Amino acid sequence: MTAIEICALITIVIALAILYWVGYRGGLIDGRVEGIEEGRNIQRADNSVEIRNVNLLLEQTKERHKSLYGHYTHALEATKLGAADRLQLLAIAEKLQLAADTFRAVNSKTHATQALALRDNALAMAALLEPIAQEKAA
Repeated sequence: MTAIEICALITIVIALAILYWVGYRGGLIDGRVEGIEEGRNIQRADNSVEIRNVNLLLEQTKERHKSLYGHYTHALEATKLGAADRLQLLAIAEKLQLAADTFRAVNSKTHATQALALRDNALAMAALLEPIAQEKAA
């Protein structure tokens, strides 16, 4: 090989190395840019999913709040019941006992059982109002 051929061979090898290095670096930079962009897209998607989850949780919380507020207003109305209401419940229980006795006398056991069950419910409600009646009297 002559000196010119050797120089040309070295130049070709160096040019191929530079070309390979430029291509490698360009691909590496493009890969990084693409990876960063893909990561941002994934982060945006995750953020939108998180936002949807937060909105869903907020809606569930609103529904729960409405339900709890309904229970609160119901309990507030129940606390307004007093001694007069307790006495009315006790009177209803007495009338239901009389009805149960009457139904037993005419051999209507199912009606007597229903009347006794209703009487027990009325007595239970009156028992719930008893402490309230005592607190209001004090």
